[in-house]
Amino acid sequence: MVNEILIGLAVVVLLFILSGLKIVKEYERGVIFRLGRLVGARGPGLFFVIPLLESMQVVDLRTVTYDVPSQEVVTRDNVTVRVNAVVYYKVLEPEKAVTEVFDYRFATAQIAQTTLRSVIGQADLDELLSEREKLNIKLQEIIDEATNPWGIKVSAVEIKDVELPKEMQRAMAMQAEAERERRAKIIRADGEYQAAMKLKEAAEILAQSRNALMLRILQTMSEVSNSENTTVIFPVPLEILEYFARSSRGEEKE
Repeated sequence: MVNEILIGLAVVVLLFILSGLKIVKEYERGVIFRLGRLVGARGPGLFFVIPLLESMQVVDLRTVTYDVPSQEVVTRDNVTVRVNAVVYYKVLEPEKAVTEVFDYRFATAQIAQTTLRSVIGQADLDELLSEREKLNIKLQEIIDEATNPWGIKVSAVEIKDVELPKEMQRAMAMQAEAERERRAKIIRADGEYQAAMKLKEAAEILAQSRNALMLRILQTMSEVSNSENTTVIFPVPLEILEYFARSSRGEEKE
């Protein structure tokens, strides 16, 4: 009878000890409470928790990727857009993550959503489309500051997609097309201006040398004669043209 009692007590003690053994993985920490008071965080590995007197809450220390649902926001220039983002954060102080906030995951998600709406609402549409990196840094700083008392570190925030209304997409497409046409006209006009300047310089150089002008005329005649046409060209000496030019100027003076 006594042996049976001893065996029973040994079994109870063994079960008591086994129930207090806890194993925490490398990426986890066990936050221990003794009679409701915070003792600290333990782990990783095997340790003992006093049954009935101590309780443990496991906190994951790995980086959490939270996909912020699409938010409908009105920008500062009164354009309605739908924006979604992704937030990367991790727990650095598991004790604060358990004691300072009821559910740190839910709280961080709510902070991320409200901050996204607030920051996008203070930005213009052009800023949202062209300066996304600047907005990402601003979002990261605001969310990190809000979650820091909970022992959470926000490492990055990225705006994933910006959805515009159909009317705004068509207007932006027309604006982009008009801008491309404007640039094309400017480039074409600039090319014509440069060509005219080069022709002017060439004409001034040819005017300084009668032989060079004659060679240019002969070259032009050679190019025309190589083409398949029936045009007949008779070269006129430059002296005859100058004679007529002087005669016409003399008549004008008279």
